[in-house]
Amino acid sequence: MKDKSIRWGLPILLVLIALPAVVQDTFFLRVITEAIMWIGLALAFDVLAGYTGYLNFGHGAFFGLGAYTTAILMMQAHWPFALALPMGGILAGVGALVAGLPTLRLKGAYFAIATWALSRAVQQMALIMDITGGPDGMRLPSFLNPQFFYYLMLAIVAVTFALLWYLLECSPFGLKLKAIREDDQGAMALGLNPTKLKMQAFILSAVPTGVLGGVYAYWITFIDPASTLGDLVSDQALVMVVFGGMGTLIGPVIGALLIFAFKTLFWAYLSDFQLLYLIILGAVIALSVVFIPNGLWGTLRGARSNRKDEAKKAGSSAAKLSQSEGE
Repeated sequence: MKDKSIRWGLPILLVLIALPAVVQDTFFLRVITEAIMWIGLALAFDVLAGYTGYLNFGHGAFFGLGAYTTAILMMQAHWPFALALPMGGILAGVGALVAGLPTLRLKGAYFAIATWALSRAVQQMALIMDITGGPDGMRLPSFLNPQFFYYLMLAIVAVTFALLWYLLECSPFGLKLKAIREDDQGAMALGLNPTKLKMQAFILSAVPTGVLGGVYAYWITFIDPASTLGDLVSDQALVMVVFGGMGTLIGPVIGALLIFAFKTLFWAYLSDFQLLYLIILGAVIALSVVFIPNGLWGTLRGARSNRKDEAKKAGSSAAKLSQSEGE
């Protein structure tokens, strides 16, 4: 493991597993379940944004595809949830493949605008199609078991984190993505295929997002184009990743927890000022880029690394001084 902070992963996971047995408050459990979901969405967003340098403003479209696929299969094809849920992830992956073919050849702002436009197109399709319920949305059967959704969300995010940690931090795949992020043409000269690697990262980002969308649909029991295919999913995931630290896996977790905590408190006390919340999200991105370009986690790691370097230099200087005095 490249980052010793991962050693805290297992104890934290054990605490989360035991949490429902200790906390009997249904509302609190629901809040924690949503926080875990946002951690998963931020991690998935960071695959493309942090490791390849491509900001995907259509991230929410994959969330909505997973939600609608699960809902349609359950309500109209009468599939059980256990079969409908993985289909939501598969369709999100197919959507990433189709969307990536034209967009991943673009760079920078052009890619961001293209993915945003595709996301809006998917939302408009959901608004006019009868199978999605149009603007009225869709209702799903209620399953009143908060612990079921808590553990399902936790299992999906834990597996996603472990898989991404292995692929992006412990295998050559992550190094290849970082290579094309730093120098696309240089990576190509080394024999890498940037388009193919970016496509793989795009699909890897979309599949868990679609699965989380499917769980969300069944959990919340109602979905519509505005809530599941709107810009808020992409915008919040972007803020969480940028604020926490792009190109890491710990950073999005920290950013997701802090931003979600702020969101929960904001909506609890200032729910009448919806526009203000979006303004604050934009301000957080701007301030993060200016003052902590590496995010909270990157800044903390950099400060820790600098202290270690200074300690080594001080120790080396003391050794040289002692040696000179001895002579």
